[in-house]
Amino acid sequence: MRKLLILCVSIVLACASGAAQAGAQAYETLSAGVQTALARAIADNGVPQLRFADPQDGYRWLLAMSERLAGRIPDQKFRVELLKTVHYEATRAGLDPQLVLGIIFVESGFKKYAVSKAGARGLMQVMPFWVDLIGRPGDNLFSLRTNLRYGCVILRHYLVDLEQGDLYRALGRYNGSLGRPDYPNLVLDAWRGTFKYDGRLA
Repeated sequence: MRKLLILCVSIVLACASGAAQAGAQAYETLSAGVQTALARAIADNGVPQLRFADPQDGYRWLLAMSERLAGRIPDQKFRVELLKTVHYEATRAGLDPQLVLGIIFVESGFKKYAVSKAGARGLMQVMPFWVDLIGRPGDNLFSLRTNLRYGCVILRHYLVDLEQGDLYRALGRYNGSLGRPDYPNLVLDAWRGTFKYDGRLA
């Protein structure tokens, strides 16, 4: 009984700390051109909005994803804001929004203030060194919009610039576990399972 009590207390403390079990992007020297391009991508201040040719398609997507996240994010207002921002930032970066949801699911479990053992922060577990590399003083990685913007720009950089479209390797690089299968497989499973979307309501 005592062992069970200790185990329960340990689980509660781990959950309360908001600590994420994610890896960490590795610091890599960027060429001046790449650094400038990434900084420009971070700096854009467009208003987040769903990008669907037919507004009804946007409504269906939002409703379907919202239903899937209701158990993890009870606050409907925050849930809708998160989904709209994920869709905007992912689409802007040329990424599938459901893929980004899969990354958030694995990286932070949708905990906005999650911090990993390596110091990665927020929903997409962005390492603070990126603010110095491509950001602006005062960029807050716990801010919803800022975290998603950084995460999507960094993933696109890994996917397009470094891995020439190899998503499996780009995901490993994003997590700081390049060459190991666990993380990419978890994200791909979430993308193709939990967040799979065929245009219909769940």
